[in-house]
Amino acid sequence: MFNLRQGILGLSLLLVALMAAACGSNGSTSSGSSSSSSSTGSGGTTPSTSAAVIKTASATVKGQSVTILTNAQGMTLYYFKPDTATKSACTGSCAGFWPPLLFTSSGSPGSASALPGTLSVVSDANGQQVEYNGHMLYTYSGDKAPGQTNGEGIKGDWFVATMTLSVQGAPQATPTSNGYGY
Repeated sequence: MFNLRQGILGLSLLLVALMAAACGSNGSTSSGSSSSSSSTGSGGTTPSTSAAVIKTASATVKGQSVTILTNAQGMTLYYFKPDTATKSACTGSCAGFWPPLLFTSSGSPGSASALPGTLSVVSDANGQQVEYNGHMLYTYSGDKAPGQTNGEGIKGDWFVATMTLSVQGAPQATPTSNGYGY
């Protein structure tokens, strides 16, 4: 009987360890300042065996229902206009209010559903930060639950990241396009 209990305890600990390893953590940071990136390809991002750090959800942004990007916990992702494709303009105390989406696994970031754009990782002052179409991604400390978009339009520089987010630096399709695809 003692061996049976010991075996059950060992199996339970193994399951907990496996679940913890599968969940990972996105809270580590790095102070490196080099800007290297890895990409999942130019033809779009599709679900794969890569770590799924991005999900999609439906949300209302400026009165319209759009498909937004979220982190693995369902929190809305944003991009910051002053960023470039290789350098974050939001570091230090800014990153306290707008936590960057960091990639701490090996390989490439993935998504839970097919995306028309490209996910990549850039090593910057925040660490291994995830980008979508060249836009670095962040959550907002003012969002307290999945589906909230409280950071939309703050200071005219913060915007909800959508599936149809234009490639950073690419010309806009129409003069009135706002990057959301509508």
